[in-house]
Amino acid sequence: MSERLRGGCQCGAIRYCVERLGRPSICHCRMCQRAFGNAFAPLVTAHGLTWLTHEPKRFRSSNKVQRGFCPDCGTPLTYEPDGYKPEIAIATLDDPRGVAPVIQVGTESRLPWCDGLNGLPTRSSEEEAMVDEFLQGIESFQSPTGC
Repeated sequence: MSERLRGGCQCGAIRYCVERLGRPSICHCRMCQRAFGNAFAPLVTAHGLTWLTHEPKRFRSSNKVQRGFCPDCGTPLTYEPDGYKPEIAIATLDDPRGVAPVIQVGTESRLPWCDGLNGLPTRSSEEEAMVDEFLQGIESFQSPTGC
């Protein structure tokens, strides 16, 4: 991959660049669930990670792993196992669409309701119309993608 990939946190205070991505995964372990405040953490190995603004604040979540996050907006950014390449949160990439996970790990903590997510209904046209005015009035304070 000749073009470097860029990404960053929600507020734009932390920006990064990656030379090459490794294997994208979804981690279901309990520590990732808590760190992301979600059922799982989509992560990808980041080769040649460079911080463009400043480094994230880090929290040592275990004796072997620290996790990076933005101290301003709280966006989870990295999973950094001691002695290994860091992994970045896939959705923090400016364009995460092409980085689909290829493996699931930490499945011993996988929440049982994850299996049925694809089968959940979406809002009906009538429900969408009811919330449309609210959604149209939202003004995002998130940093735009790119530098």
